[in-house]
Amino acid sequence: MNRRQLLIICGISLIALLGGVFTSQWISQTGLASEPSVKAFFANPWQSPDGKTANTAQWRGKVLVVNFWASWCPPCVEEMPALDQLQREYMQQNVVFVGIGIDSPSNILEFLEKTPVSYPILIGGLEGSSLSKQMGNTQGALPYTVIINSKGKSTFTKLGKINEEELRKAIKSAL
Repeated sequence: MNRRQLLIICGISLIALLGGVFTSQWISQTGLASEPSVKAFFANPWQSPDGKTANTAQWRGKVLVVNFWASWCPPCVEEMPALDQLQREYMQQNVVFVGIGIDSPSNILEFLEKTPVSYPILIGGLEGSSLSKQMGNTQGALPYTVIINSKGKSTFTKLGKINEEELRKAIKSAL
């Protein structure tokens, strides 16, 4: 291989690397949840894994941390103890965490027997996945977290495993 061929290969490799870096930044971006998607969240007839209907009206006027997750998603499972701890920490400050399981009721019930949490878990299924996309999760990946302030406006979204300090900051700014 001569010097010219080596330079061409290095140039193409550099362009491909830069393209990958910029594309990954674009792909992982999320937007804030729109007002219609937040309204759809509150209007959805959510059910708990044991079949009871959730009363979403009781969450209005509170800061809501909505976490879309699945039992088969390792980062989702890894972040649940932190979400549980943060729920306990912020409970007295009018903050409510809600987990939307993108899974079957039986899988969620089985999972919660082994890994109980102090915040409500609701069944999302395919409708929950679709709502997650409407709420800014353009990739449809999990976990996905949305913060809705007490006025019903989205103030924060995060695709991927949460960072506790980042989430604390986002909650404080929503209070």
